[in-house]
Amino acid sequence: MKDSVVIIGAGVSGLYAATLLEKAGVDYVILEARDRTGGRVLSGQQLSTPPVGIHVDMGATWFWPDIQPELAQLIEQLHIPVISQARPGDMLYERRSNSTPERYPAYETSPASFRLEGGMQSLTAALVNKIPLHKVKTGHQVIAISDTGKEIQVLTRSESRDNSPFSCKHVFLALPSALAAKIAFRPMLPETVLSNWRRIPTWMARHAKYAAVYKKDFLHTQHLSGDASSQIGPMVEIHDVSEPKSHKTAIFGFIGMPAKSRWNVSESVLKRLCREQLVRLFGQDAAEPEAEYLKDWAADPFTATEFDLLQETGYTVPEQLPARGEWSGKLTGIASEWSVPFSGYLAGAMDSSSKGVQRWLKQESFSEIGLPPLRTPDMF
Repeated sequence: MKDSVVIIGAGVSGLYAATLLEKAGVDYVILEARDRTGGRVLSGQQLSTPPVGIHVDMGATWFWPDIQPELAQLIEQLHIPVISQARPGDMLYERRSNSTPERYPAYETSPASFRLEGGMQSLTAALVNKIPLHKVKTGHQVIAISDTGKEIQVLTRSESRDNSPFSCKHVFLALPSALAAKIAFRPMLPETVLSNWRRIPTWMARHAKYAAVYKKDFLHTQHLSGDASSQIGPMVEIHDVSEPKSHKTAIFGFIGMPAKSRWNVSESVLKRLCREQLVRLFGQDAAEPEAEYLKDWAADPFTATEFDLLQETGYTVPEQLPARGEWSGKLTGIASEWSVPFSGYLAGAMDSSSKGVQRWLKQESFSEIGLPPLRTPDMF
């Protein structure tokens, strides 16, 4: 299969890059290892049968318009309604297991954070709608990339009987650098580059999130914001993520146990411990959710690597390829991790993919197409 460009990964960076290439008239294909699009964007309704009419983000959740205006502008152009994260009421703090949670006045975050109505998958779904369906190949895990001298061949593993390589002239790596380092490159990439890629922490890779959905709003009656912190656990940071139009309460939290420790208990036990914590915080109204979700990103082979479980908290930007050498000008890293100003954020996925695509278009003498400038992504 011949394409000008292969994009590896159908998360926000890969999908946004595809919309830019689509506008520029460039032939491309997206190869995604998962059986869905969205990458590290995942809303809880996808995990529920039947759905309960609310979307709980189990991956990327917030954006900050004041410091991420390009992403905010894209969301506005896609006509996706936003929800302010701020909610009136007190916050709670669990200090000791033998005492009741302490209450404090809610604080206002600055800059203000927002979510999307319908979950962050509203963003990825809107981007998918801008791309012809046949250009997105899910269930295709890239295992090798070869430069033959005349073209680049991308080999995938899939359940499809046809595992013919995809041929192109350029590859956009819209996946974390640690996962990109696991691909077999022929000829081999410089070991200094691969070693750097392996050591870059992958956003969300060490985390697990629990969420519970309830039929009624019990936070308002208790004058609580839904925000809570805990030194007891298992969740260490908790937030209200309800959708106002749903008339339900949705609460999620980050589980503080290290990945290998939480793998020592079953999913059902971990959910029970999280429910018991919500009862300690919010009372018996939180005892019986109508739906609950648990997503352990550390157990996701298309997110985390063995190196991620050893990493300390924090982000650094992986190296791009050297300006000279066999792979020069043939590969571009565009995942969020490659963004200098917003590494690890949704805005970083948009930033790195936009800059990467524009650099390649200039390299290919396509700049006269007139891609929108980075700060004004006036696409739709």
